Amino acid sequence: MLEAIFARKAEFEILDLTVEDCHAVAELHGQRFARRWGDGEFLSLMLQPSVFGFQARQTNALMFTPPLSGFVLAREVAGEAEILTIAVHEKVARSGLGWRLMQAAMRQARMRGADTMFLEVEESNLAAIDLYRKLDFEKVGERPAYYADASGKRSAALVMRANLR
Repeated sequence: MLEAIFARKAEFEILDLTVEDCHAVAELHGQRFARRWGDGEFLSLMLQPSVFGFQARQTNALMFTPPLSGFVLAREVAGEAEILTIAVHEKVARSGLGWRLMQAAMRQARMRGADTMFLEVEESNLAAIDLYRKLDFEKVGERPAYYADASGKRSAALVMRANLR
């Protein structure tokens, strides 16, 4: 019986991101990116009317408040949307959660009036690039030496765009 409970596939609920989630979002962001954003940076963004986001929480977890499994933060201004950042916990990477979060952000951007959405992704992040291409994002530019890892090694950011209409 216990084996069946622990072997269940994780199920997730996509919820609006709120200012109360800033600490958890900053923690997950710090686990997934070399350049960590702090609680204050997320709070500053979340207080802007143009910024919106979604979080994923596991609904079949054996705890009262399940930990944050993923999030996406975006903004829409003058008909254009931008993914500011997105992260999925490494334990649930490649589960389709990134797809669901991106779909929620793209849908919300359309509802806010955006015709296009942009994002930047590190050229070596092949899993993310593959996801974005499946969501009809195309490379429209490149920022050389944009990202730096802990050792100072620099890599390019690919600028990608998708039509939302």
